[in-house]
Amino acid sequence: MIYFDNAATTKPADSVVKAVCSCMEENFGNPSSLHMLGLRAQQIMDGARKKIADALCTAPETVYFTSGATESSNLAIRGAAGTYGRRKKRVITTTVEHSSVKEAFARLEAEGFEVIRISPGENGEFNPQDFIDAADENTCLVSMMLVNNETGAVLPVRKVFTGIKRKNSEIVTHCDAVQAFMKINVKPDELKADMISMSAHKIYGPKGVGALYVRKGIRLLKQNLGGKQENGMRGGTEAVPLIAGFGEAVSRLSGNMTERTEKLEELRKYFLEKAEKMDGVQVNSTASAVPYIINISLKGIRSEIVLHFLEEREIYISSGSACSKGAKSGVLGEFGISPALEDSALRISFTHENTKEETDEFFAALEAAEKRLRR
Repeated sequence: MIYFDNAATTKPADSVVKAVCSCMEENFGNPSSLHMLGLRAQQIMDGARKKIADALCTAPETVYFTSGATESSNLAIRGAAGTYGRRKKRVITTTVEHSSVKEAFARLEAEGFEVIRISPGENGEFNPQDFIDAADENTCLVSMMLVNNETGAVLPVRKVFTGIKRKNSEIVTHCDAVQAFMKINVKPDELKADMISMSAHKIYGPKGVGALYVRKGIRLLKQNLGGKQENGMRGGTEAVPLIAGFGEAVSRLSGNMTERTEKLEELRKYFLEKAEKMDGVQVNSTASAVPYIINISLKGIRSEIVLHFLEEREIYISSGSACSKGAKSGVLGEFGISPALEDSALRISFTHENTKEETDEFFAALEAAEKRLRR
C-alpha cells in the first residue's frame, strides 16, 4: 500500500495507540471526579495540554481541548463574534478557507454580519494590504488559514495580523493552523494570532480531538453549553484517551522538525522532477508551498476516475479536501487554476515516512492510468 493522503488524515503512531488504550483500560476515570482515578485522568490531560502549549511556546492555560479543528474554528469564530460583534458587525476572511471556517462565516452573514471575503491576486498570492484596508472601526474579527489544505500554499498570516493589530489592536485574529501545526513553526506571538485551531489526526494522533489556543484576555461566547469543563470554555466530559493520544503525537514530533522538513523538501523535489517528465501532468502548487502537499492535474482526465484507477493498485491520494466528500470546493479556482485543471486535480500529501521508491511506483501507476484512460 502507498498512502499519499496524509493531509486528509495520518495513520496513528504506535505510541499514540498505546497512550489511547492505556486510558481506556487503566486510567479511565472522569477528570472531573474527585477520587484518585479522576485525578490521574486530570494529570494525563494536564500533561497533554502542556506538550501542546510548549510546542506553541505559550502557557498551558491558553490551550483548550475540543472534538476537533472544526469545533475549534467554530468556537473561535462564533465565540469571538458573539462577544465582540455585538456592536462591531464587520468580519474578514479569505475565499480559500477550509469548510469549517467558510461555513462559520456564512452563518454569521445570515445572522446580519458584514462578511468581507478577500481573494488572492492574479498571481495566486494574497496582498496583506487588502486585509488591512478592509479593516475599519466596525471590524471585530479577522480569520486566515496558515497553510491551504488543497495546494499547500502558505498564506501571509504574520504580515496580515501584524498590520491589522497596528491599525486596530482591538480586532481579534484567528488562524486555522491545521495543516501547519507541527509541520512548520506555529507561534502565536510571532503570528500575532489571538486564536489558533489545531487537530490531532493530521499529526499521527487520533481522530475526534483538537485544540484551540486562546490568548489570555480574549473572551469567547461559549458554544458548547453544559458543565464547567475546560475552565468554563467548553461543556462536556473531556475525551481523555484521545487527548492523551494528541499529547503523545505532539511529543513524538517535537524537536526534529528541521530534519523532517529537509527530508520532505528532498522528496518534493524528487516528485516534481518526475512530474515534469510527464507531458500530461500540470503542477498546480507553487514553489513556495509547504513540502507536505502537492497539487497536480492529469490533464483531460477527471480526478475521480484517476483516484479509482490508483485505488485498485492500493495507491491512495485525494482530489481535494476530504471534508468536501468529493465535491469541488472552488479553492483551486480562487488560486487562478482553470476549471479544466480543477476538474482533474489530484492532491498528493506526504509525511516524512514516505519514500522516493513509493514516488516511483506512484508515477508508474499514473503513467499506466494515462495510457488506459486516454483511449
